Amino acid sequence: MKVLIACEFSGTVRDAFIHRGHDAMSCDILPTEKPGPHYQGDVRDVLYSGWDLVIAHPPCTHLASSGARWFKDKKAEQQYAIDFFKLFTTLSCKVCIENPIGIMSTQYRKPDQIIQPWQFGHGETKATCLWLFGLPILRPTRIVEGRQARVHRMPPFQSRCLDMLNF
Repeated sequence: MKVLIACEFSGTVRDAFIHRGHDAMSCDILPTEKPGPHYQGDVRDVLYSGWDLVIAHPPCTHLASSGARWFKDKKAEQQYAIDFFKLFTTLSCKVCIENPIGIMSTQYRKPDQIIQPWQFGHGETKATCLWLFGLPILRPTRIVEGRQARVHRMPPFQSRCLDMLNF
């Protein structure tokens, strides 16, 4: 498959798909942290390039519930973030949009699934919403104990990207 990992500079998800034999590229306004196929710039430049699958991690700064107390002061930035998120909902290929719990449940629609790292072998808790288009929900692959709150670390979805290949 031809896979675009949007809003990813780590290369983690991209490399997981490449390792499985897919033609994958990451895209972000930041340079990639790992060598590999990466477009540094606006995702809109490459978004309509015939992808079979797009996995999007739109910035959550103005969308996540954790920042709700600042929403009233950042209406323009928040509207831009909402519009950017919705851009990924218009694609004609398979799409997964990942974001924490936030306003997209009311500004767009409820997510198809909410996952936790502890469902996939990591002992932390961090609810992560998935909006899926043409993809099945993820099934837990390794439920673990020892749950700890996960704050300001890598999104849990990045460590479970290989589960997307099991559809």
